[in-house]
Amino acid sequence: MKKNFTFFRRLVGVGCLLGTLALPQRGAAQTTMSPAKLEALKKELATEIDKQQKATQQMVDMVFSFGELGFQEVETSRYLTGILKKNGFTIEQGIAGVPTAWTAKWGSGKPLIAIGSDIDCIPKASQKPGVAYHDPIVAGAPGHGEGHNSGEPLNITAVLALKKIMEREKIPGTLMLWPGVAEEQLGAKAFYVRDGYFKDVDACIFTHVADNLGVSYGDGGGNGMISVKFNFEGQAAHSAGAPWRGRSALDAVELMDIGWNFHREHMEVTQRSHYVIPDGGDQPNVVPSKASVWYYLRDRTYPKIMQMYADAQKMAEGAALMTNTTVTHEVLGSAWPGHMNKPMAETMYQNIRTVGLPTWSADDQVLARATQVEMKAPKTDRRNKPIDGLAMKLDTLNKPEEFSIGGGSDDIADISWNVPTIVLRYPSNIPGLPGHHWSNAISMATPIAHKGVTAGAKAEAMTLLDMLVKPEILKEAWAYFNEVQTKNTKYTPLISKTDKPAITLNERIMAEYRPQMKKYYYNPAKYKTYLEQLGIKYPTVRPADASKAVSSGGE
Repeated sequence: MKKNFTFFRRLVGVGCLLGTLALPQRGAAQTTMSPAKLEALKKELATEIDKQQKATQQMVDMVFSFGELGFQEVETSRYLTGILKKNGFTIEQGIAGVPTAWTAKWGSGKPLIAIGSDIDCIPKASQKPGVAYHDPIVAGAPGHGEGHNSGEPLNITAVLALKKIMEREKIPGTLMLWPGVAEEQLGAKAFYVRDGYFKDVDACIFTHVADNLGVSYGDGGGNGMISVKFNFEGQAAHSAGAPWRGRSALDAVELMDIGWNFHREHMEVTQRSHYVIPDGGDQPNVVPSKASVWYYLRDRTYPKIMQMYADAQKMAEGAALMTNTTVTHEVLGSAWPGHMNKPMAETMYQNIRTVGLPTWSADDQVLARATQVEMKAPKTDRRNKPIDGLAMKLDTLNKPEEFSIGGGSDDIADISWNVPTIVLRYPSNIPGLPGHHWSNAISMATPIAHKGVTAGAKAEAMTLLDMLVKPEILKEAWAYFNEVQTKNTKYTPLISKTDKPAITLNERIMAEYRPQMKKYYYNPAKYKTYLEQLGIKYPTVRPADASKAVSSGGE
């Protein structure tokens, strides 16, 4: 009996082992490599990326010149996918029902690593690069007043350098590039997740413009958000001849806003909300039969965001009752509060330390300091670090926020709750600026941006190589994801199964300005840089600011 039991136990053990081996393993096709060989390949990556600086500069400048708002990034997507297709990537267009969204895949087998960055720009942020005061290329037009023109060029530079090594060294793995469409509206990434584009991904590296080279892990202190538009409908009438026959949808919008603004007195400190009125009627002598108000509702957790959403719906219903109108609402976008992966961030930070900050020229610092003077930048940042020109000291590995009163949102967070994710910040912008503003475009097609993108591409390429040849990185990343990040918090989408991407957003604005903007699209066949094409002397500053910028300490 004892022998039979022992045999049975061994048989069960073998069966369990075979069952385990049969399960799909994250990054199972990875190969290992000696430390010396890995170090040599990283140096080769850095050298190759330096050789590609001209191509990188052209990509950064070209996307800057397009200046396309969310969901309307037609030229940008056509240009970037064209480069990737020429380099052997397989392109899938129009993913998740978004015409300007795509994936570009190259390689074979596991691991599958996603590499993304945003591509949309900011309304009314048109600005000549290298000019340290307001000087739009096209007055009133959109522009890259955050710097989203630089992230995908960084990714493409890094991946093309890595691709050469993967081919030669026969390193298995699949690279998938993808764009953050309409990030300013938080309009696409939750739909990518919902529609399965990340279900087989082993890890994700995202890149975002900043003023230093850095990476974080854990909860970064930002808010999640739901973007919702309330549409009121009433009855038109002559505003003077028969106003009693009208039911004003605009009155309903204004009453909702009044109610919400009184509600602010009772909101928690972590909550943020802001709105615009995209439709307030047509003309004063017609009672508006239709009007709408668009809200962003932000908080630190999913339940609290949903509570704000419910409160807003009550306000809308109350306003409709008071005005005898009807109301419907539509979700235009969403984002969870983010949480980034610790093992991946630690790996990235070691490569960041290897790469270091770019060497800024005296001209770079003059432009930065003159812009800071122009914009009355604070003397210190939120971590009490001095703001004086471009960063000269490398950022630290940022740990989770112990306490946060909330802030901005980014829909990369939705991906971070579905696959281990990090965000690489790279130094292409000027410290101390307001954000979402024309001044943030000043550096974004200048040597500052070009150098920052090159530095970021090196850190990213090195980290991707680590992830491809060191299986323990992804194993640890998934252990953190499963045992720490998602142990007590489970992702529940803020969008429903029937919500659709708001792909018509910004159509009118781009239709108005694109014909004028096309005249200024960058022509790299004729001009070395976009600065040269625009006839800008680098840097251009106010005469009074030049002496201040230099006297602040030069490099």
